[in-house]
Amino acid sequence: MSAAGLTLPDSLRRAAVAERFGTVSGVQGLSIQVRGLPGRIGDVLLLGEDRRRSEVVAVSPGTLTAMPLDRVDALATGMPVFGTGGSMRVPVGASLLGRVLDATGAPIDGKGPLGATVSVGVDNDPPSPLQRARIDTPLSVGVRVLDTLTTVGRGQRLGLFAGSGVGKSSLLSMIARGTDAEISVIALVGERGREVREFLEDDLGEEGLRRSVVVVSTADQPALLRARAAFTATRIAEWFRDHGSHTVLMMDSLTRVAMAQREIGLSVGEPPATRGYPPSVFGMLARLLERAGTSERGSITGIYSVLVDGDDHNEPVADAVRSILDGHVVLDRALATRGHFPSIDVLESISRVATKVIDADQRQRATTLRSVLAARRAVRDLIDVGAYQPGADPLVDAALAHADSIDAFLRQGVGEPAPAAQSWQRLGDLTRRLGA
Repeated sequence: MSAAGLTLPDSLRRAAVAERFGTVSGVQGLSIQVRGLPGRIGDVLLLGEDRRRSEVVAVSPGTLTAMPLDRVDALATGMPVFGTGGSMRVPVGASLLGRVLDATGAPIDGKGPLGATVSVGVDNDPPSPLQRARIDTPLSVGVRVLDTLTTVGRGQRLGLFAGSGVGKSSLLSMIARGTDAEISVIALVGERGREVREFLEDDLGEEGLRRSVVVVSTADQPALLRARAAFTATRIAEWFRDHGSHTVLMMDSLTRVAMAQREIGLSVGEPPATRGYPPSVFGMLARLLERAGTSERGSITGIYSVLVDGDDHNEPVADAVRSILDGHVVLDRALATRGHFPSIDVLESISRVATKVIDADQRQRATTLRSVLAARRAVRDLIDVGAYQPGADPLVDAALAHADSIDAFLRQGVGEPAPAAQSWQRLGDLTRRLGA
């Protein structure tokens, strides 16, 4: 038989194909310049003989700029770089429930390989604005203040805004335990390593983990990996939504995602803009947040924590995120200092879809309590110095007479989930005592 008629085994045929590779031409900060290899933004490259992963983040004539996805030691010019010809892909499927993954979708919980999954690209388009189902159903999150005074709708995107140490993570853990969503996808981005196990065992618990997928990228990992963790979690949530599930996506924290993108942007030469954030940060936030929400078949209710810089709620990331989301919950340091948890400032928090998912009676109860709280705040200085005269304002009188009952309603322990029906009943009892 002639050589032309031979049929080679697949393994030999693949070995006969020349592998395309380039070399490292320079390293500056977090970025790696690669020459001699064609590529596109998002392509995965393999560095060195141990094939450590990196991703192309910028392209110029003759040069690719990549950033590492894995830890890479002893980078040097001339190091070989191999092309994969494709972008990052992550596993999706029902077998991810109960598992803890890294930012690339690989399991890190010691429970062995994943079950049946499908590999998909980490990037995806948001649903068409004209094909999104309208938000008309409330989602119980198990937190009295949120379920009644800042009601969350199924498919809404809500931000939890607070400074450090005010209780964002604790509030997220309350939601993870108490929500009636079918599936939870939780992204822990830029967390301290010790906090991951504490969250899984103490906050989420075994029962919560069974219906959850947790994606983890700790603070010590490369910036690109921290940024990708947010997109990996979103892509997994999208798969469940596309298969008809109503999913809650919780991300702690969106600010650390923005900070990781800032590191990436500055490393590839983007100009710093507001407080050092390059323009790509704000475009990335819009792309990421728009992927949550409703579709024709299911929904993703997005709950994102936002770490405000120096308790300044108008700093660039907080301001940009608030303009994209469908509501915001403000956590107040003064309340946390007094031991008031969850430390939610009711009057500064708002859900833009609340009026579409609650009925008129519920709206009246929520408005009544808000009016009483607003009246008490307006004369707080007079009350503190003893200058308020009883009888001057019926709402203030009601607030003072029932202060203990109001505070008891607004407070809730981390391990005390409250069903929405029970919370509305308790609010009704409270507003009747207030005289409304």
